Amino acid sequence: MAESIRAQLESDGVALLVGTAIDFAGGIHCKGVPIRRLPAFQETGMGASPSWNVFCADNGIAFTRSIGAVGDLRLRLDTARVRKVDDGLAWGPASFHEQDGALSPLCPRGRLTAVVDSLTEHGLSPLMGTELEFVLTTRDGGRLPKPGWTAYGMGAVSDRRGFLVDLTATLEATGLGPEQIHAEYGEDQFEVSLAPAQPVEMADACVLTRILIGIVAARHGMAVSFSPLPWAGGAGNGAHLHLSLSRNNAPLFSGGRGPHGITVEGGSAIGGILAGLDGFLGIYAGSVISAARLQPGQWSGAAACWGLENREAALRFVAATTGNPHGANVELKVVDPSANIYLAAAALLGSALNGIEEELSLPVEVPGNPAEAADWPAAAVNADQATVLGRLERSELAASILGPEIVEGVVAVRRHEAGKFAGKAPAEIAQALRFAWSA
Repeated sequence: MAESIRAQLESDGVALLVGTAIDFAGGIHCKGVPIRRLPAFQETGMGASPSWNVFCADNGIAFTRSIGAVGDLRLRLDTARVRKVDDGLAWGPASFHEQDGALSPLCPRGRLTAVVDSLTEHGLSPLMGTELEFVLTTRDGGRLPKPGWTAYGMGAVSDRRGFLVDLTATLEATGLGPEQIHAEYGEDQFEVSLAPAQPVEMADACVLTRILIGIVAARHGMAVSFSPLPWAGGAGNGAHLHLSLSRNNAPLFSGGRGPHGITVEGGSAIGGILAGLDGFLGIYAGSVISAARLQPGQWSGAAACWGLENREAALRFVAATTGNPHGANVELKVVDPSANIYLAAAALLGSALNGIEEELSLPVEVPGNPAEAADWPAAAVNADQATVLGRLERSELAASILGPEIVEGVVAVRRHEAGKFAGKAPAEIAQALRFAWSA
């Protein structure tokens, strides 16, 4: 298969093939080879230091007890996912393997695959989708000139129609099939929504979409920020994750006797996700700038609860209605683009499975604005980075789902960020990290 794919890409004019991996800080890294070496990239892989996993948002390296200057991993290409993405350029996702061919315990993509396999063993079938928010800037990171900005406005689409039409055509040609592309609330902010897919496929598509957004923006003389907060005091970027679950083709979030048709198992999954929220927030939104986004009134999910179409809840429930052709699902709103998408998806799925295994009860629904409830701020998500990382470090559930090496690495890179930017003003941090998560 590798040879036939190589031959096809070569006939399409591809010269360079890149394989990507995501570090624990959410950055995208790659190795490139001439297209003739595609089979080798698949079979033996390209060398990469284990330290690739603990690169930091400022390009520092946060060594751990198990990750240092010694050792080597093999970055092996998933050839089945390779596709042409631009003139002369092809892309594919890659996974970290040991020298003997075994999957590395440090590999985020491998961990997600293992969690999906665990759900399958329990008779569960997951589908996941994502919504990517981003901000367009000048090439040097400044604000774009414009006459004004209307949130979700047609004027914004008209002003940037060359970019948006090009982006739509590029995503369609690459087979990503975006469901929505529109202006968002914040200035120069847009969103791309991807269709539901198998979890690993969803995460791969998310990575490629980020890459393509950057490529298309550059063609139009712009740059892209995926920072959780590109501008101090401005709107934040989310990377929301949607999840639906079924057993024997029967959905868990509809057709039951619970609120909005939620089944008993679906309620347990929701309970598991919320029970694991504190421990996994360091995976979902653990960067030094993430907490600035997780504030009430920002529709970022700053309340540790769930509710029907509740955009202030960490977990927004989307019911099965005629207006929702994909069926009932839950949307985890706290996730931002600084997250490693493979680890975030693994944490969400693992939490849901743990809730089902433990037969957790569906928590009480919050129907209104949580910030206006009597128990606020007790219900608020505690996004303080030191608190978030401490909880992740102590979480037995995180260690069991992601593995202790990955947990240790994530905590190390985020604590490096905390030290690097200690005492800095929010505007200075936002400027320094504006393009830290851009492809």
